[in-house]
Amino acid sequence: MEARDKQVLRSLRLELGAEVLVEGLVLQYLYQEGVLTENHVQEINAQTTGLRKTMLLLDILPSRGPKAFDTFLDSLQEFPWVREKLKKAREEATTSLPAVANVRLPRKLSLPTLL
Repeated sequence: MEARDKQVLRSLRLELGAEVLVEGLVLQYLYQEGVLTENHVQEINAQTTGLRKTMLLLDILPSRGPKAFDTFLDSLQEFPWVREKLKKAREEATTSLPAVANVRLPRKLSLPTLL
C-alpha cells in the first residue's frame, strides 16, 4: 500500500472505527479478492466488538499489498459515504504532497559546501 493511502487510513482511523465496517460483505469481499487470508478473517471475527474488529482490519490492511486500498474502497458498497470520504481524503493527500521530482540535489557534498 502506498504511503499516501496508509496516511489516509491513519488520519480517518477513529471515524472509520465508528462505522463498524466489518459487518456485512466487507470482510468477505476482501477475502475473495485475496487481500485478506482465511486466518485474517478468523482473527478479525474473533474480536468481541465491532470497533475492535474494524481496528484490527485497519491494522492489517496497510501490509496487504499495493491493491489493498483500492480493493478496500471497492468493498465499501454498503458504505458509500465512507468510500467517498476516503476518496476525498486520498485526493487531498495527493494534492498536498510536495513535488520533489523537480528538486535537484548536489551529486557530492563536500565539507566546504556544508559549512
